[in-house]
Amino acid sequence: MNKNITLLGGGSWGTALSKLLSENGHNVTVWLRNEAQVRELTVNRVNERYLPKVRIPENIVFTSDINEAVKKAEILLLVIPTQMVRGVLRQIKDEYKDGKVIINASKGIEIGTMNLVSGIVKQETNNCTFAVLSGPSHAEEVGLSMPTAITIACENKDVAEEIQDMFMSSYFRVYTNDDVIGAELGGSLKNIIALGAGISDGVGYGDNAKAALMNRGIVEIARLGIAMGADAHTFYGLSGIGDLIVTCTSKHSRNWNAGYLIGQGLSKDEAIKKIGMIVEGIPTTYAAYELSKKINVDMPIVDAMYDILENDADVKETVNKLMLRDKKEEKL
Repeated sequence: MNKNITLLGGGSWGTALSKLLSENGHNVTVWLRNEAQVRELTVNRVNERYLPKVRIPENIVFTSDINEAVKKAEILLLVIPTQMVRGVLRQIKDEYKDGKVIINASKGIEIGTMNLVSGIVKQETNNCTFAVLSGPSHAEEVGLSMPTAITIACENKDVAEEIQDMFMSSYFRVYTNDDVIGAELGGSLKNIIALGAGISDGVGYGDNAKAALMNRGIVEIARLGIAMGADAHTFYGLSGIGDLIVTCTSKHSRNWNAGYLIGQGLSKDEAIKKIGMIVEGIPTTYAAYELSKKINVDMPIVDAMYDILENDADVKETVNKLMLRDKKEEKL
């Protein structure tokens, strides 16, 4: 059954998902804050800044009027940076009433509150059903209809299956899961590890170092997740190890690229400026650092990344400290 779906956000991921949903027969509206970008996308049907190789279907509607965008929406898809979610939701309370479905396709933790997006949605909406779309899925590949597998996590099984049907296509396979916290944490925290992988490559370390970082990184992610009530198995699925692999190894990963630039000697601000897009792993590092201290979970890689980003710690000295920690058994 066709749905009226509104995407809040028109970057690379929003563009790719809007194309997919339109191809699947849904009525798609995309909200962007920038009126000039709305005009450009409406006329040219190409997102030159974020996804220049992808042709946008003619029936997708673009608008800068957020209340108009959500008025008829049955499904709301969040494709905006996590740090913007609360402010945007506060703009649409009058239009987006009880009982709606909100899907989060962004990845991060809110600085200050240390809330996942599920927590923000619960605080800022009334009785909405929340789901999270997460997994190894570069927008550049989804936009070009390359095979992709992803997870939709929702506590309501019927809604999860409805969303699964909504997204499924010949190139986009969707699995369901009921572990919302696990899927959110896997998708968010892997960006920190990807920053570290980029830094490792940037300073000239080899495959051994990156493999160790990725493996111990998923251990840290699972450790925090279990402490917050997530299912450990989630972190070994698409929204955990799957997303971690692609983000730590791909040329499309803005987090890896930002880390690589930092490893080459740029500051975090210089790296962000050069990337030209949101690098979610940086604010997520700060939020995860505070969260791990609050609930007393040992996360040495997160601590090391925080020290590099916040205190400009020397990368090689920081790696030496990680390597020379007290010996221990390999376990969570």
